[in-house]
Amino acid sequence: MSIRQEGFRHENKFIISRAQKISIESAIQGVLQKDRHLLGDSYNIRSLYFDDYEHTCFYENVNGTDPREKFRIRIYNGKSEFIRLELKRKQNLMTQKLQCRMTKEQVDTVICGKPLQNFSTLPPLLKKFELQRQCRLLHPDVITEYDRIPYTYSLGNVRITFDMNISGSMEFSNFFSSKMAKRPILMPDMLILEVKYDEFLPDYIEELIYTDTGQRTTFSKFYLCKYFLSRG
Repeated sequence: MSIRQEGFRHENKFIISRAQKISIESAIQGVLQKDRHLLGDSYNIRSLYFDDYEHTCFYENVNGTDPREKFRIRIYNGKSEFIRLELKRKQNLMTQKLQCRMTKEQVDTVICGKPLQNFSTLPPLLKKFELQRQCRLLHPDVITEYDRIPYTYSLGNVRITFDMNISGSMEFSNFFSSKMAKRPILMPDMLILEVKYDEFLPDYIEELIYTDTGQRTTFSKFYLCKYFLSRG
């Protein structure tokens, strides 16, 4: 298992309505392509985020701390065959992501609060995560789930995603279960548009997107789910 390091990228997020989504998607379909890995209309993403007992990651998001980082474990379409540990960093208003594979057994061990075995053989990112679990007492904090429709464009390495049906949960023991109880965190008509790119966003794509976007937000799904779930 190895770490795949991506460079820092721009990442802009907007809260939009489903009507805006239809308009934007209609405009970009003639230029961008659906992600080649997409098998249906969308795919499901479920992420388990970690924080310490002082809620450092949460408050760093609130305060816009720069730089900042947080760990998450991510699965797709509810399947446990492909699991990734990701470290997401924010620095100078840009985003970087480090990632490595995990096994379901390792995730179950982490959720139970037990130490991972065979520390010396773990990939570097997983070693860092395990050390922070021990030193900072990182623990499961919130689960986010949503359905994503992704579009890509090679010039500028552009990736545009529509994230719908966003919900949160704190049923950590049911992370892999279809029976996990969830709470929606946006109004049914609202979703999140994400625009990611490397050095530049082509002008013609920017015009297609930003003429009909909604409210730009700096808050992550991690923040939104934790905030609304903590309010009861």
